[in-house]
Amino acid sequence: MALVLIDTNLLIYVYDRADPGRREQAIRVLDALQLNGAGRLSVQGLAEFASASTRRLKPPLTQDQAVVEVERWARAFPVYTLTPAVVLMAVRGARDYRLAYYDAQLWATALLNQVPVIFSEDFADGTRLANVRLVNPFAEEFVLADWV
Repeated sequence: MALVLIDTNLLIYVYDRADPGRREQAIRVLDALQLNGAGRLSVQGLAEFASASTRRLKPPLTQDQAVVEVERWARAFPVYTLTPAVVLMAVRGARDYRLAYYDAQLWATALLNQVPVIFSEDFADGTRLANVRLVNPFAEEFVLADWV
């Protein structure tokens, strides 16, 4: 299985009881990535999870619950740090591909760490930017068995 950088939305859906279908799919995908050792996170993803999980979820996680869950995700998957090189590449990606900055930062993290795939619902499924393929694990065409 190719390495996969996990976007924040997969982490959030694990706790989102308002969307049971996405919740079940996020759990399946994350379990498979962890089992196969293919999943990767970014510091950005953990930070976004900490913020979104305590504000966007209904009901939101408490701050104490968010701490526990961030620690759990950080143990479950290797985490890439944010570096000046990632920021510079993200600025270029935002310019060249017309991405929102934080989407470009996720892409730059994958590119510079040689992770060929990002799982996210925030990009057009199947798009390839440089050497990174963007895959929506919630798309109807997505088949988990193709990735594990």
